[in-house]
Order: sequence, then C-alpha cells, then structure tokens
Amino acid sequence: MSISLWVFLFVFIISFALRVPIAFGMVASSVLYFLLEGLDLSTIPEIMVFGFKDKFVLLAVPLFIFTARVMNSGGITERIFDFAGSLVGHLRGGLGHVNVVASIIFSGMTGSAIADASGLGLMEIKAMDDAGYKRSFSAAVTVASATIGPIIPPSIPMVIYAMLSGASVGALFLGGMVPGVLMGIGLMAAIFVISRKRGYERGKWPGPGGLATAFKRALLSLLTPVILLGGIYSGAFTPTEAAAVAALYALILISAVYRSFGISEAVSVVRDVVENTGFLGFIMAGAFVFGHVLAIERVPAALADLVLGFNSGKLVFLIVLNILFLVLGCLIDTMVLLLVVVPIVIPAAQAAGIDMVHLGVVLVMNMMIGLATPPFGMLLFTISGLTGTSLGEIISEIWPFLLVLMAVLLLCTYMPETVLWLPGVLGGS
Repeated sequence: MSISLWVFLFVFIISFALRVPIAFGMVASSVLYFLLEGLDLSTIPEIMVFGFKDKFVLLAVPLFIFTARVMNSGGITERIFDFAGSLVGHLRGGLGHVNVVASIIFSGMTGSAIADASGLGLMEIKAMDDAGYKRSFSAAVTVASATIGPIIPPSIPMVIYAMLSGASVGALFLGGMVPGVLMGIGLMAAIFVISRKRGYERGKWPGPGGLATAFKRALLSLLTPVILLGGIYSGAFTPTEAAAVAALYALILISAVYRSFGISEAVSVVRDVVENTGFLGFIMAGAFVFGHVLAIERVPAALADLVLGFNSGKLVFLIVLNILFLVLGCLIDTMVLLLVVVPIVIPAAQAAGIDMVHLGVVLVMNMMIGLATPPFGMLLFTISGLTGTSLGEIISEIWPFLLVLMAVLLLCTYMPETVLWLPGVLGGS
C-alpha cells in the first residue's frame, strides 16, 4: 500500500468520525489522493458523471422511493394494517403478529426498512399501546419487523447491489422471498413465546365475514406487489419499468380510487423524493471516485489474492464476511457499506466461488440486521425519535428478536438453497 493510499484512507476515516456528509468525505479523500499522486483533477467530475452511464437499473430507486412516499401519504398503510389484523390478530400477542405481517405485506411495495418503520410504525405502536402492550416491546417489534422490508422484493439495496455486481435484479428479488418469510416466521415465534410469558391476551377473531371485508378493503393495495413482481417475472417489463408501473398504479389508486391524495400531499411527496434521490445520487457519485482510487491501488484484487492464498474456501470466507458486515452494519450507513465496502468484497467472493445472488441476499440481510443492532442501528434511532421511547428501553427488548434474525441469517448463509431455490424454480434472470 502506497503512502498516498494510507493518507486517502486516513482522511476518509477522519471525515466519517467527524460526521462530515459521507459523499463529501469520499470526494475529499479522493481529491487528496489525486494531488499526492500527481493525477489530473479534471478526471474526477468525469468519473462522477460517467459512472452513471448505462446504469439504467438505478432509475428504479427514485421510483421505489416515490411509491413508498405515496403509500404512506394515501391511507394505504391503514388498510394493510387492518387486513393483517384480521389474519393474525387472534393469535397470542396478536398485535405483535399483526406488526410483522403488515411489514411483510408493506415491504412488497416500498423496498425500504425506514419507509416501513416510519409508515406503519406509529400506527402499529399506537395500536399496541391501546391494547396494553409495553411501549418498549412494541417499539422493539416494530424495529425488528422493519428489517424485512428490503429482503422481500422490491428492494432498493438489492437494485444497487445488482448495479455493482452484475447480478440479475429479478433473481435477487426472488432470492429474498424465502429468507424474508423465514425472518417473519421467526419473529412471530419469538413474539408468541414472550407474549405467553407476559400474559398478553389474544385478539378477537373477526370471523370469515370480517376477514373478507378487510381483504376487500385492502385488495387494490395488495395488487401493487402482484403487478410489480408479476410483470418482472413474466417478462412483461424490466425491473425499472416495473418500478414505474408500480408508482403510477399507487398514484392512480390514492388519487382516483381512494381520493386521499391532494395537491399539498403531492408537493410534499415530490419534495421528499427529489431530496432523497439527490442525496443518494451524490453518495453514488462520490463512491465512483472512491472506487476508482481503490481500483488504481488494486485493493479489490489484493483482497481476492489474499482469499485464494489462504485457500480458506467458501465456509471460512462467509463466516468472516458475516462477522464483518454485522459489525459494520450497526456502525455504518447501509449506503456506505453498499457503495464502498461491497465493491471490495465482490472480487474476493467471486474468487472463492460464491454465487453473486446468494452473496447479495446475505449481504443485504446483514445490513438490515445491522440497522436494528445496538448501539448505532438507524432503525433504533428512527423508532426512538418517532415514539419518544428511550433508546435504552428499546435495546433491552430487541435482543430476542436479533437472535432470531441472526439464526435465519446463518441458515441462509450456510444453506444457499434457501436463497437460490426460488430463482432456480422460476428462472429469475
């Protein structure tokens, strides 16, 4: 490693520690590296701009963000919550189960853990409060269930991973289905055990009629993931086109059918989408320059050579990878991990013979669990801020759910069939 690379890494780490916006930190450290190496600074804006060339799949990201914001603004979350309640609300710890099932359904529309937590979160926690659940328990369930969002398709992190690795978006989406369902089942099992121990009551079964009514109210909303995923896997349109169709459908649904979306809501949604897209775009542009420096220094190739030199095989490599991403996931933002760390790992994983779809799903699972892991998991701060529940109280309740999520992660890591079976059967490509 050259002196310039050490300085480059040191400046990046210092900027991160000082909470400088991550895009600025990546660009600043890259500019310094170019100066020390005597490289032409004018190539930096070229790298930042042309890094987006032919990355058409990234158009799906603002469209999924738009869909999530529209869903949150148009009352669709309430219909989903009511339908989930009619399905599982009668179980022991009913509203905890409703929380998980609603997250599974909602995740099929937004692809974002934060969207799930901020969209359904307050509604779920208020309902659990009214039913006598401990507030910290309700918050912990909400945090844990929100991690399912980017595992079950669609998934914004998987779209970005597909851009980085060349893996099929369709195969990644299919690969996340079984792990996402397993995460939900595991969380519901933990909720049942805790609820039985604490004496939380069962909800009331609404009967076939009540279930049918709730389903009818939510039917048009539930068609969103059906249209999106059905279109992708039938070959009717690409993932990017599917995101556009889903966004248009959601907009028509809340404005023309439910009539719950006015001008003020539209302005707010558009503003949020523009802000989020600009933020993500700048981070990606900075990551292109950052990755260019790492490529010059052959860091990814050196890591791949190191893996091959140890001849450690897939098992050891995956163990190291899980530990690394679980630790980094609770300290570093998901986008930073995706755009800075993942490109370094991919060549080494390819050298170790790991399937790129399997790797992508496992890495996203790691990063989502990291969002719920103390001390710095972003979902912990999000729910704490939204509900006024102290961080310490949520952390004290989150551990059983984290253990369940990590057990599912290990299962999916060391039994690749859990990820690769569905893409193999349905031919996701």
